[in-house]
Amino acid sequence: MNVPLWLALLAVAYLGVKLIRPPWWLIAVLLLGGFLLADSVLASVVNGFVK
Repeated sequence: MNVPLWLALLAVAYLGVKLIRPPWWLIAVLLLGGFLLADSVLASVVNGFVK
């Protein structure tokens, strides 16, 4: 079964927020941090760990 990555991430995020109930500021910090990291010099370093 092939599931698109965006759908898998959306499902994991939904379950994480529903089950763990983190504060809203933590969600915002993680989203903003990931967005800023993806557009930085460190993106290639993170990409090496992911692959």
